[in-house]
Amino acid sequence: MTITIDEQLRAYIDPLTEDEYAALERSLLAEGCRDALVLWGDLLVDGHNRYGICQKHGIPFNTLQNDSFRSIDDVHLWMIDNHLGRRSVSDFQRGVLALRKKEIVAARLVQAQSRPATAEPTSPAQSGGDPPWTRETVARAARVSSATLGQIEKIQKTAAPELVGAVKSGIISINAAAAVASLPSEQQIAAVAGGKKELRQAARQVREARLPPKPEAEEPPIDATPEQIEIHRLMLQVVELTEERNQLRKKVQHLTIALTEARREQ
Repeated sequence: MTITIDEQLRAYIDPLTEDEYAALERSLLAEGCRDALVLWGDLLVDGHNRYGICQKHGIPFNTLQNDSFRSIDDVHLWMIDNHLGRRSVSDFQRGVLALRKKEIVAARLVQAQSRPATAEPTSPAQSGGDPPWTRETVARAARVSSATLGQIEKIQKTAAPELVGAVKSGIISINAAAAVASLPSEQQIAAVAGGKKELRQAARQVREARLPPKPEAEEPPIDATPEQIEIHRLMLQVVELTEERNQLRKKVQHLTIALTEARREQ
């Protein structure tokens, strides 16, 4: 039986980590290849790692043809949906996959709208779902909040490859990476090279720079009335309370981020 490997298709989904690959290899050696490899013709769609390990150790495997595919986009959509349902996929990976699905669905909608009225209707497998996808729809598919999805989009658009790698490996949270991604590329790379502590510091500096400037109260005139002096005193108090609020807000942000990252490391 001939099985064809398409390197772009293999790379469409993030590869396993070394630990995940080693665990899969141990499982296949101990229990055999229980899940069939999915093919489209002779093209391998799902099971690249299993196929490689089975070839390496001479482990028997079964294959399954998926006859619902009509195009490579159908293959991509199937791969995306298949991985979105897996527990081991991180929030960042799910967000990236859901955004890819949105692009495919949106492109198909444009094609459908430009198709002549006499053309044959598009099949469900070709349409890729019920377009258009709103931000909320994409966020639900990725099982993340709309705010987190927006941060993932920002990371995709502006983050240096080194910073993206740090997010994928769990060195930095999505929230912190989105903040660091607003820095120039060379500063992002330098922060990644500095490790987790440097990345956190860079994210903190970006957030602090976004805080509104400290308001200033004008000095009362020399001939100010008692009422004007009292108003000035109250304005100064407002300034102090505003600064105190901002400091408390920063502490809450830092504690929230630290707690989130601590949970990820457990």
